[in-house]
Amino acid sequence: MTTASAAPASSRASAADLRRGLRAALPALSLALVIAAIAWLNPRAISYFGFTLMLNLAIPIALVTMAQMFVIACNDLDLSIGAFVGFVTCVSATWLRDEPWFGALALLGCVALYAALGALIYLRNLPSIVVTLGMSFVWQGLAILLLPKPGGRAPVWLQAIMGVKPPFIPFPIVAALLIAAVGWFGVMRTSYGAVLRGAGGNAIAIERAGWSLLKVKATLFALAGAFGVLSGMALVGITTSADANIGNGYTLLSIAGVILGGGEFVGGKVSPIGAVLGALTMAMAASPLLTFMNIPPDWQVAANGAILIIVLAARVLISRNGAER
Repeated sequence: MTTASAAPASSRASAADLRRGLRAALPALSLALVIAAIAWLNPRAISYFGFTLMLNLAIPIALVTMAQMFVIACNDLDLSIGAFVGFVTCVSATWLRDEPWFGALALLGCVALYAALGALIYLRNLPSIVVTLGMSFVWQGLAILLLPKPGGRAPVWLQAIMGVKPPFIPFPIVAALLIAAVGWFGVMRTSYGAVLRGAGGNAIAIERAGWSLLKVKATLFALAGAFGVLSGMALVGITTSADANIGNGYTLLSIAGVILGGGEFVGGKVSPIGAVLGALTMAMAASPLLTFMNIPPDWQVAANGAILIIVLAARVLISRNGAER
Protein backbone atom coordinates (compact mmCIF):
# COMPACT_ATOMS: atom_id res chain seq x y z
CA MET A 1 0.00 0.00 0.00
CA THR A 2 2.79 2.37 0.95
CA THR A 3 4.82 1.41 -2.10
CA ALA A 4 1.81 1.88 -4.38
CA SER A 5 1.10 5.36 -3.03
CA ALA A 6 4.76 6.36 -3.18
CA ALA A 7 5.01 5.52 -6.88
CA PRO A 8 2.36 8.02 -8.08
CA ALA A 9 3.84 10.69 -5.79
CA SER A 10 7.27 10.11 -7.30
CA SER A 11 5.78 10.22 -10.79
CA ARG A 12 4.05 13.53 -10.05
CA ALA A 13 7.29 14.98 -8.69
CA SER A 14 9.16 13.90 -11.82
CA ALA A 15 6.47 15.42 -14.04
CA ALA A 16 6.63 18.66 -12.07
CA ASP A 17 10.42 18.77 -12.46
CA LEU A 18 10.05 18.16 -16.19
CA ARG A 19 7.54 21.02 -16.52
CA ARG A 20 9.80 23.37 -14.58
CA GLY A 21 12.69 22.37 -16.80
CA LEU A 22 10.68 22.98 -19.96
CA ARG A 23 9.50 26.33 -18.66
CA ALA A 24 13.06 27.37 -17.78
CA ALA A 25 14.32 26.20 -21.16
CA LEU A 26 11.78 28.19 -23.18
CA PRO A 27 13.96 31.36 -23.47
CA ALA A 28 16.94 29.35 -24.78
CA LEU A 29 14.65 27.29 -27.02
CA SER A 30 13.09 30.45 -28.46
CA LEU A 31 16.52 31.88 -29.28
CA ALA A 32 17.63 28.57 -30.79
CA LEU A 33 14.55 28.45 -33.01
CA VAL A 34 15.17 32.00 -34.24
CA ILE A 35 18.82 31.18 -35.01
CA ALA A 36 17.78 27.96 -36.76
CA ALA A 37 15.26 29.86 -38.88
CA ILE A 38 17.92 32.42 -39.85
CA ALA A 39 20.38 29.63 -40.69
CA TRP A 40 17.78 27.99 -42.92
CA LEU A 41 16.87 31.23 -44.68
CA ASN A 42 20.43 32.55 -45.04
CA PRO A 43 23.21 30.14 -44.02
CA ARG A 44 25.89 32.78 -44.66
CA ALA A 45 24.53 34.81 -41.73
CA ILE A 46 25.74 32.15 -39.30
CA SER A 47 29.31 33.39 -39.09
CA TYR A 48 31.47 35.71 -37.03
CA PHE A 49 30.69 38.66 -39.26
CA GLY A 50 27.04 37.69 -39.60
CA PHE A 51 26.43 37.47 -35.85
CA THR A 52 28.26 40.75 -35.33
CA LEU A 53 25.90 42.47 -37.75
CA MET A 54 22.72 40.76 -36.54
CA LEU A 55 23.48 41.41 -32.89
CA ASN A 56 24.84 44.91 -33.41
CA LEU A 57 22.11 46.45 -31.26
CA ALA A 58 21.73 43.49 -28.91
CA ILE A 59 23.97 45.00 -26.23
CA PRO A 60 21.84 48.10 -25.51
CA ILE A 61 18.69 45.97 -25.77
CA ALA A 62 20.09 43.47 -23.25
CA LEU A 63 21.05 46.27 -20.87
CA VAL A 64 17.67 48.01 -21.10
CA THR A 65 15.97 44.65 -20.56
CA MET A 66 17.99 44.17 -17.39
CA ALA A 67 16.90 47.64 -16.30
CA GLN A 68 13.25 46.73 -16.80
CA MET A 69 13.82 43.44 -15.01
CA PHE A 70 14.80 45.21 -11.79
CA VAL A 71 11.60 47.26 -11.85
CA ILE A 72 9.44 44.23 -12.62
CA ALA A 73 11.14 42.40 -9.75
CA CYS A 74 9.28 44.67 -7.32
CA ASN A 75 5.95 44.25 -9.15
CA ASP A 76 6.26 47.59 -10.94
CA LEU A 77 6.60 48.61 -14.56
CA ASP A 78 8.77 51.32 -16.09
CA LEU A 79 7.18 53.03 -19.09
CA SER A 80 9.88 55.69 -19.22
CA ILE A 81 12.96 53.55 -19.79
CA GLY A 82 12.92 54.04 -23.58
CA ALA A 83 12.75 57.83 -23.33
CA PHE A 84 15.40 57.68 -20.60
CA VAL A 85 17.76 55.77 -22.89
CA GLY A 86 17.20 58.43 -25.54
CA PHE A 87 18.08 61.17 -23.06
CA VAL A 88 21.23 59.31 -22.02
CA THR A 89 22.35 59.07 -25.66
CA CYS A 90 21.96 62.85 -25.97
CA VAL A 91 23.98 63.44 -22.80
CA SER A 92 26.66 60.98 -23.93
CA ALA A 93 26.98 62.56 -27.38
CA THR A 94 27.24 66.11 -26.04
CA TRP A 95 28.19 66.71 -22.42
CA LEU A 96 30.06 63.44 -21.91
CA ARG A 97 32.19 64.18 -24.97
CA ASP A 98 32.73 67.91 -24.56
CA GLU A 99 32.73 68.14 -20.74
CA PRO A 100 33.38 64.62 -19.44
CA TRP A 101 33.16 65.43 -15.72
CA PHE A 102 29.91 67.35 -16.11
CA GLY A 103 28.49 64.59 -18.31
CA ALA A 104 29.45 61.91 -15.78
CA LEU A 105 27.84 63.89 -12.96
CA ALA A 106 24.67 64.32 -15.05
CA LEU A 107 24.46 60.57 -15.62
CA LEU A 108 25.05 59.85 -11.93
CA GLY A 109 22.31 62.37 -11.16
CA CYS A 110 19.98 60.42 -13.46
CA VAL A 111 20.62 57.24 -11.46
CA ALA A 112 19.96 59.14 -8.23
CA LEU A 113 16.72 60.50 -9.69
CA TYR A 114 15.63 56.98 -10.57
CA ALA A 115 16.25 55.92 -6.96
CA ALA A 116 14.21 58.90 -5.77
CA LEU A 117 11.36 57.85 -8.07
CA GLY A 118 11.36 54.40 -6.51
CA ALA A 119 11.26 55.95 -3.04
CA LEU A 120 8.43 58.29 -4.06
CA ILE A 121 6.38 55.42 -5.50
CA TYR A 122 6.78 53.48 -2.25
CA LEU A 123 6.22 56.34 0.20
CA ARG A 124 3.13 57.72 -1.53
CA ASN A 125 1.88 54.32 -2.72
CA LEU A 126 1.66 55.63 -6.27
CA PRO A 127 1.09 53.42 -9.33
CA SER A 128 4.43 53.03 -11.04
CA ILE A 129 2.81 53.00 -14.48
CA VAL A 130 1.44 56.51 -13.98
CA VAL A 131 4.65 57.92 -12.47
CA THR A 132 6.94 56.43 -15.11
CA LEU A 133 4.57 57.40 -17.92
CA GLY A 134 4.79 60.99 -16.71
CA MET A 135 8.58 60.73 -16.47
CA SER A 136 8.75 59.50 -20.06
CA PHE A 137 7.54 62.93 -21.18
CA VAL A 138 10.08 64.59 -18.89
CA TRP A 139 12.99 62.58 -20.29
CA GLN A 140 11.75 63.13 -23.84
CA GLY A 141 11.48 66.87 -23.32
CA LEU A 142 14.92 67.14 -21.74
CA ALA A 143 16.43 65.14 -24.60
CA ILE A 144 14.86 67.45 -27.18
CA LEU A 145 16.04 70.54 -25.31
CA LEU A 146 19.56 69.15 -25.17
CA LEU A 147 19.64 67.93 -28.77
CA PRO A 148 16.76 69.36 -30.85
CA LYS A 149 17.79 67.38 -33.91
CA PRO A 150 19.88 64.23 -34.41
CA GLY A 151 23.56 64.91 -34.04
CA GLY A 152 26.35 65.07 -31.54
CA ARG A 153 29.16 62.56 -31.50
CA ALA A 154 30.04 59.69 -29.21
CA PRO A 155 33.24 59.96 -27.16
CA VAL A 156 36.17 58.28 -28.86
CA TRP A 157 36.76 55.93 -25.94
CA LEU A 158 33.12 54.80 -26.03
CA GLN A 159 33.31 54.07 -29.75
CA ALA A 160 36.51 52.11 -29.12
CA ILE A 161 34.84 49.96 -26.45
CA MET A 162 31.82 49.17 -28.60
CA GLY A 163 34.04 48.49 -31.59
CA VAL A 164 36.12 45.78 -29.92
CA LYS A 165 36.55 42.66 -32.05
CA PRO A 166 37.64 39.72 -29.88
CA PRO A 167 38.92 36.58 -31.60
CA PHE A 168 36.58 33.65 -32.32
CA ILE A 169 33.50 34.99 -30.50
CA PRO A 170 31.68 38.16 -31.69
CA PHE A 171 31.75 41.03 -29.20
CA PRO A 172 27.93 41.21 -28.79
CA ILE A 173 27.89 37.59 -27.60
CA VAL A 174 30.76 38.21 -25.19
CA ALA A 175 29.01 41.29 -23.84
CA ALA A 176 25.71 39.40 -23.48
CA LEU A 177 27.45 36.63 -21.52
CA LEU A 178 29.06 39.24 -19.26
CA ILE A 179 25.75 41.06 -18.66
CA ALA A 180 24.00 37.77 -17.87
CA ALA A 181 26.78 36.68 -15.51
CA VAL A 182 26.80 39.98 -13.60
CA GLY A 183 23.01 39.97 -13.32
CA TRP A 184 22.84 36.32 -12.27
CA PHE A 185 25.51 36.68 -9.60
CA GLY A 186 24.11 39.93 -8.21
CA VAL A 187 20.46 38.89 -8.14
CA MET A 188 20.56 35.12 -7.70
CA ARG A 189 23.74 34.42 -5.73
CA THR A 190 23.99 37.21 -3.15
CA SER A 191 22.03 37.55 0.06
CA TYR A 192 20.81 41.05 -0.78
CA GLY A 193 19.79 39.82 -4.22
CA ALA A 194 17.48 37.37 -2.46
CA VAL A 195 16.04 40.29 -0.48
CA LEU A 196 15.44 42.26 -3.68
CA ARG A 197 13.61 39.34 -5.24
CA GLY A 198 11.76 38.58 -2.02
CA ALA A 199 10.37 42.11 -1.85
CA GLY A 200 8.37 41.36 -4.97
CA GLY A 201 7.33 37.91 -3.84
CA ASN A 202 6.50 38.52 -0.19
CA ALA A 203 7.08 42.10 0.92
CA ILE A 204 5.53 41.54 4.36
CA ALA A 205 7.97 38.75 5.17
CA ILE A 206 10.93 40.86 4.05
CA GLU A 207 9.78 43.76 6.23
CA ARG A 208 9.24 41.49 9.22
CA ALA A 209 12.76 40.19 8.75
CA GLY A 210 14.03 43.71 9.41
CA TRP A 211 14.73 44.92 5.89
CA SER A 212 13.61 48.37 4.77
CA LEU A 213 11.22 48.13 1.84
CA LEU A 214 11.93 51.77 1.11
CA LYS A 215 15.62 51.03 0.60
CA VAL A 216 14.80 47.92 -1.42
CA LYS A 217 12.52 49.85 -3.78
CA ALA A 218 15.04 52.69 -4.14
CA THR A 219 17.84 50.18 -4.80
CA LEU A 220 15.89 48.37 -7.50
CA PHE A 221 15.03 51.62 -9.27
CA ALA A 222 18.64 52.82 -8.91
CA LEU A 223 19.83 49.60 -10.55
CA ALA A 224 17.29 50.17 -13.32
CA GLY A 225 18.65 53.68 -13.80
CA ALA A 226 22.25 52.43 -13.85
CA PHE A 227 21.54 49.80 -16.51
CA GLY A 228 19.50 52.34 -18.45
CA VAL A 229 22.53 54.65 -18.46
CA LEU A 230 24.76 51.81 -19.66
CA SER A 231 22.23 51.00 -22.39
CA GLY A 232 22.19 54.58 -23.64
CA MET A 233 25.96 54.80 -23.60
CA ALA A 234 26.28 51.50 -25.47
CA LEU A 235 23.73 52.66 -28.03
CA VAL A 236 25.51 55.93 -28.76
CA GLY A 237 28.83 54.08 -28.90
CA ILE A 238 27.39 51.88 -31.65
CA THR A 239 25.53 54.54 -33.63
CA THR A 240 28.27 57.20 -32.94
CA SER A 241 25.61 59.93 -32.70
CA ALA A 242 22.43 60.64 -30.76
CA ASP A 243 18.76 61.24 -31.33
CA ALA A 244 16.15 62.21 -28.75
CA ASN A 245 13.75 59.62 -30.20
CA ILE A 246 16.21 56.77 -30.67
CA GLY A 247 15.11 54.83 -27.59
CA ASN A 248 11.34 55.16 -27.95
CA GLY A 249 10.90 51.53 -29.00
CA TYR A 250 13.04 50.21 -26.17
CA THR A 251 10.27 50.35 -23.58
CA LEU A 252 8.20 47.63 -25.23
CA LEU A 253 11.31 45.68 -26.23
CA SER A 254 12.51 45.64 -22.62
CA ILE A 255 9.15 44.43 -21.30
CA ALA A 256 8.97 41.77 -24.00
CA GLY A 257 12.54 40.64 -23.25
CA VAL A 258 11.84 40.19 -19.53
CA ILE A 259 8.60 38.28 -20.10
CA LEU A 260 10.10 36.24 -22.92
CA GLY A 261 12.95 35.35 -20.55
CA GLY A 262 10.62 33.84 -17.96
CA GLY A 263 9.84 36.87 -15.82
CA GLU A 264 6.43 37.48 -14.27
CA PHE A 265 4.66 40.78 -13.72
CA VAL A 266 4.00 39.85 -10.09
CA GLY A 267 5.72 37.75 -7.47
CA GLY A 268 9.31 38.91 -7.93
CA LYS A 269 9.91 36.10 -10.43
CA VAL A 270 12.71 37.24 -12.71
CA SER A 271 15.67 35.62 -14.41
CA PRO A 272 18.74 37.66 -15.43
CA ILE A 273 19.95 34.94 -17.79
CA GLY A 274 16.47 34.53 -19.22
CA ALA A 275 16.14 38.29 -19.65
CA VAL A 276 19.36 38.43 -21.69
CA LEU A 277 18.24 35.45 -23.78
CA GLY A 278 14.90 37.17 -24.33
CA ALA A 279 16.69 40.36 -25.36
CA LEU A 280 18.86 38.45 -27.84
CA THR A 281 15.77 36.75 -29.25
CA MET A 282 13.99 40.06 -29.73
CA ALA A 283 17.13 41.63 -31.23
CA MET A 284 17.49 38.86 -33.80
CA ALA A 285 13.79 38.59 -34.54
CA ALA A 286 13.27 42.36 -34.71
CA SER A 287 15.14 42.76 -37.96
CA PRO A 288 17.39 39.95 -39.27
CA LEU A 289 14.85 37.11 -39.20
CA LEU A 290 11.93 39.15 -40.47
CA THR A 291 14.09 40.77 -43.15
CA PHE A 292 15.24 37.38 -44.42
CA MET A 293 11.57 36.32 -44.49
CA ASN A 294 10.85 39.33 -46.74
CA ILE A 295 8.32 40.71 -44.29
CA PRO A 296 7.71 44.43 -44.96
CA PRO A 297 8.90 46.81 -42.21
CA ASP A 298 5.31 47.87 -41.54
CA TRP A 299 4.48 44.31 -40.50
CA GLN A 300 7.63 43.58 -38.51
CA VAL A 301 6.33 45.02 -35.24
CA ALA A 302 3.24 42.81 -35.50
CA ALA A 303 5.45 39.79 -36.23
CA ASN A 304 7.53 40.50 -33.12
CA GLY A 305 4.33 40.60 -31.09
CA ALA A 306 3.28 37.27 -32.59
CA ILE A 307 6.58 35.69 -31.52
CA LEU A 308 6.07 36.92 -27.97
CA ILE A 309 2.48 35.66 -27.87
CA ILE A 310 3.51 32.21 -29.10
CA VAL A 311 6.15 31.87 -26.38
CA LEU A 312 3.77 33.09 -23.67
CA ALA A 313 1.11 30.68 -24.91
CA ALA A 314 3.63 27.84 -24.60
CA ARG A 315 4.39 28.89 -21.01
CA VAL A 316 0.71 29.02 -20.12
CA LEU A 317 0.12 25.62 -21.73
CA ILE A 318 2.93 24.04 -19.73
CA SER A 319 1.66 25.57 -16.48
CA ARG A 320 -1.96 24.62 -17.20
CA ASN A 321 -1.05 21.01 -17.90
CA GLY A 322 0.80 20.94 -14.61
CA ALA A 323 -2.20 22.33 -12.74
CA GLU A 324 -4.58 19.81 -14.31
CA ARG A 325 -2.39 16.93 -13.21
